[in-house]
Amino acid sequence: MENQSTATDILLIEGLNVTPQSSIPVFILLLFIYVFIMLSNISLVVLISVERSLHQPMYLLFCNMGINDVFGASIIVPHLLSNHFKPSSERIIHYAACAFQAFCGHVHATMTHTVLMIMAFDRYVAVCRPLQYSSIMSARMVVNLSVSAWGVSVVMILILVGLSVRLSRCRRVIFNPFCDNPSLFKLSCENVFINNLYGLAFTAVLLSSSLGSLTLTYLRIIVVCLKSQTKTVNIRALQTCATHLTLYVIMMVSGMIIIILHRFPELSEHRKLASIMFHVVPPAMNGIIYGLQIKGLSLFLFCVKKLEVVILKTSFSSKRIDCVK
Repeated sequence: MENQSTATDILLIEGLNVTPQSSIPVFILLLFIYVFIMLSNISLVVLISVERSLHQPMYLLFCNMGINDVFGASIIVPHLLSNHFKPSSERIIHYAACAFQAFCGHVHATMTHTVLMIMAFDRYVAVCRPLQYSSIMSARMVVNLSVSAWGVSVVMILILVGLSVRLSRCRRVIFNPFCDNPSLFKLSCENVFINNLYGLAFTAVLLSSSLGSLTLTYLRIIVVCLKSQTKTVNIRALQTCATHLTLYVIMMVSGMIIIILHRFPELSEHRKLASIMFHVVPPAMNGIIYGLQIKGLSLFLFCVKKLEVVILKTSFSSKRIDCVK
């Protein structure tokens, strides 16, 4: 029994399945994307940390996403690159390392949703309640929301992966480019009903919360903008919101492609490629979009202040009319 347990502690991982002719181009492309993700996101975090004018709540959210993107890419890509030129029989990973990779990968995906939900709330307060924006979205509030998002993500994924780790193992091959939770519980011959139930429930709650909060937030923003008569402020506010929406769409499309491809076993290789793209494409795009948005954020804050002035003037005028009456 001890020998069997030791044997199943060393797993074979499939890695990237590419033709010999495309091995070098794929390696160079992945390496380039990974270096770009690291440079763009770390530079963004350092810039926000060093530049005093950027020490505002909204920029802390950008730091959150940048750190999460570096974290997610670093868990997946280096291991893929290190195994890329190895024969299939030599692509091994220890079970503990596999479980850790699965845990970190799912935390990264969950954090992407929760941070984008916080960003949606930030946009809502900025556009719909501009007079209270500074008091509601204080640095303390953003830190509390960020810590809560990380804490909830870690606890929920600990339960998810813990349910798989508790199972005995009768297989030792990971049929995936990297380790994730389904790969872990597929190593077992036991009943995995609880794993499937918790996984589906967790995914349903996360996606419904994410989509629901985003939909309600943007419906409210649209209503407020339609009622407002300051067209310039409305256009600029919506332009800033469009950045957040673009990031959300990129993340959702990347994730939905994987879910859809799961329904077609004959497209398993495409699904594996899509799963890798989920961990590299959104982080790379986020770095570009956030970098461009740094310039636009100062414009957005100017719009918020202008909207505050308009509301204050309107409120003051109505009070004067009441006094005259």
